[in-house]
Amino acid sequence: MTTRSFDDLVAEAESVSVAGWDFSWLDGRATEQRPSWGYQRSLGARLAGATAALDIQTGGGEVLAGAGPLPPVMAATESWPPNVAKATALLHPLGAVVVADPDEPPLPFADGAFDLVTSRHPATVWWSEIARVLRPGGTYFAQHVGPASVFELVEYFLGPQPGEVRRKRHPDDESRDAEAAGLEIAELHSESLRMEFFDIGAVIYFLRKVIWMVPGFTVDGHRDRLRELDAKIRAEGPFVAHSTRFLIEARKPA
Repeated sequence: MTTRSFDDLVAEAESVSVAGWDFSWLDGRATEQRPSWGYQRSLGARLAGATAALDIQTGGGEVLAGAGPLPPVMAATESWPPNVAKATALLHPLGAVVVADPDEPPLPFADGAFDLVTSRHPATVWWSEIARVLRPGGTYFAQHVGPASVFELVEYFLGPQPGEVRRKRHPDDESRDAEAAGLEIAELHSESLRMEFFDIGAVIYFLRKVIWMVPGFTVDGHRDRLRELDAKIRAEGPFVAHSTRFLIEARKPA
């Protein structure tokens, strides 16, 4: 348990950069169980067999860069300007082109441009666009955030959420939408994963970085609840939540 003051932890977590998709600042301050399927390793195997691939919403490019050698044609899209710059610096030397894209249709590529489309934790999924840019016989391979992910933390700040909000991003619904776009589901796995936050600074950093969890989150706007949560962690131990993830592979008929 930390002996640092609430104000000290808050000041530190407010000042640190949240650019990119690297969570190493949380080492020793929060933990998250990893899915059993090993997305990055599986991604590397699929990239090795591809000739032209697209990584959608690549973030800072860290996951793609760590997946191994890239195919001869490799593109990535990202919407947030700090991440576009970071991904470009990281991926360009590896042979990938990073395209600034608003995460709204259409994707800035021609029909049938890729034999592999990938994404890790996309905020939005435009199935018709994924199907359009895939070649016949091509594959979409991704790890998505599932329904009610980390909702113990979300509902701590926002209160109980209605059923339709808790169901958003359900793998059954995503599969149905993929099939409606003309894709065939080849693989689908879902897991619930334990998370622990060991101090209030970790909570603040997480909510600043994963901005859709508590929309509009600011320390000043939630200081009372943050102070209560700080006291709870000090008295009872880590705050426990559960993330949900699902692995999906969908193919475009040849």
